[in-house]
Amino acid sequence: MALVKVFFWGMTISFLGTLPLSTLNIAAMQISLQEDIHNAMYFSLGTLMAEMILVRIALMGINWVRKQKIVFKWFEWITLIIIITFAAGSFIAATKDNGAKNIMLNNTMNRFALGMIMSALTPMHIPFWFGWSTVLFTKKILKPSKVYYNVYVIAIGCGTFLANCIFIFGGKLIVSKLNANQNMLNWILGAIFALTAVIQLFKILWNKDASEKLGAIEKN
Repeated sequence: MALVKVFFWGMTISFLGTLPLSTLNIAAMQISLQEDIHNAMYFSLGTLMAEMILVRIALMGINWVRKQKIVFKWFEWITLIIIITFAAGSFIAATKDNGAKNIMLNNTMNRFALGMIMSALTPMHIPFWFGWSTVLFTKKILKPSKVYYNVYVIAIGCGTFLANCIFIFGGKLIVSKLNANQNMLNWILGAIFALTAVIQLFKILWNKDASEKLGAIEKN
């Protein structure tokens, strides 16, 4: 029963945490629209695999990760650059012949590998999961045990995948209803990425950033 509770909380938090606009879920949607569902699924599996590995490693070396505040500060800016690049790529594709793809996706790289690499380069989920893991530890829902950690990480992967499916299939459904062409899609996706970049910049400049969150957890 205790492990079921850990799975439920891990999956729920992951699902809700993946729903806000981000580079990864919008990229998954863009792949589903400009390529196919299968590639979008592979990409999504790659992102959640990297997330699960990073969170699992972080749980084993919490004290070491907490000290890497400057690294996370740099990763916040790297994430912003990636989002801006996707936005620019979508806008550039929109100005070309119909059917042009985002330059970031115009490659033959395996989509699972691409998802893993992009997720690894934007590991903002680690501070997010540090915060929630601290809460679950405090509530005695999560315990420092390999079994608990493994169930927790699997639940995180399930929640992330379910949320990404909303973007993958929801994007397909919306586009079919609007009967939009590729150029229009690129303009729309570019605008979404641009909005996401503004939100990310706001988080960096005005909100408590990842390094401060790690420091707050360390004090607790």
